[in-house]
Amino acid sequence: MTRTHELRPARLSPRDVLRVGAVGLRARRARVVLSALGIAIGIATMVAVVGLSESSRADLMSRLDRLGTNLLTAEAAEDARGGTIRLPKNAVAMVERIGPVRHATATAEVDARIRRSDVVPEERTAGVTTQAARTDLLSTLGGEVARGTWLTPAGEHLPTAVLGAVAADRLGITRPGETIMLNDTRVAVVGILEPVELVPTLDRVALVGFPAAKRYFGFDGHPTTVFERSTDASVEEVRAVLARTVSPGNEAGVRVSRPSDALAARAAADKGLTALMLGLGAVALLVGGVGVANTMVISVLERRQEIGLRRALGATRNAIRLQFLTESLLLSSLGGVAGALLGSAATYGFARAQGWTTVVPPWSLAGGLAATLVIGVVAGLYPAIRASRLHPTVALNAT
Repeated sequence: MTRTHELRPARLSPRDVLRVGAVGLRARRARVVLSALGIAIGIATMVAVVGLSESSRADLMSRLDRLGTNLLTAEAAEDARGGTIRLPKNAVAMVERIGPVRHATATAEVDARIRRSDVVPEERTAGVTTQAARTDLLSTLGGEVARGTWLTPAGEHLPTAVLGAVAADRLGITRPGETIMLNDTRVAVVGILEPVELVPTLDRVALVGFPAAKRYFGFDGHPTTVFERSTDASVEEVRAVLARTVSPGNEAGVRVSRPSDALAARAAADKGLTALMLGLGAVALLVGGVGVANTMVISVLERRQEIGLRRALGATRNAIRLQFLTESLLLSSLGGVAGALLGSAATYGFARAQGWTTVVPPWSLAGGLAATLVIGVVAGLYPAIRASRLHPTVALNAT
């Protein structure tokens, strides 16, 4: 009795699949680099956009933690006739009576035109206004003096001023000791502030003491804005009663806000820009995928004789499909890894230049690499199927 043995094609091991798939890449290196570059640009863009957005947001949140989110402001609003409502002179004292309040202070608008010197026309104020301030304003807001000193208990009675960062630049004041004109009064600049991040409006003003404002500029003593800091846990509780405490019986005429909300809103607005940039990265990735597909189709056309020879030697259609699909995956993976490295490097370099903490979310890297695998499969599927359908005789006779 004769026993016949059925010959079955040997299956390729994963190692052999990778080696066979890499053959086409090594043979056409210039084309591989150009095709992988499209994938790399798309992944690098997506990783860098996410990384820079997260780094910026982390820096912003760090500054918020440092500055504090427990600062509330109460400002005089406009009445129905368009006039500004006047806050009580004792508004700060009333706010200090709220249990959780730790610090309270105020500023007030002063009718005093600012000029660099008496030879400058009064109408040329350089966009700088004058405000009266209490001596505890800077400590309450967490501000700092860049040069010179802050208003002292003695200095707040004298014709002295502290300039915000922008105000000093517009007036051309570079150091304390110089003088400016407020109406017809010569005032000595004793200090220049660092930018006040929570209250940027103070960057554009000249601050004088409450007593000096009353004595030299006809200030009536009514504050315009009250600032208060409370415990973090009680911010909302204080916020609910602040308006009627500042102006009893006329709380509708008081606007209460939390300056840190503006910074948090800016962080939220950054998300919209991030989504837009991610969309552009996705377009670049799609273009890169088209480039990979084009490369694989051309590779199939150029290697028809190789495919025919392998088929004649016993390679199955599945083996041919697997070969070209693996080649496509390797090509896209090469671009994905390069793009992830480039995006991370770009994030690190830009974040360091801005003084931010570098943050590259692991999910962005994982997502980018997963996207390259999907692109590789989609881009290589049609060329792989086309290669597997070539008849050995036709492929060997191709020129």
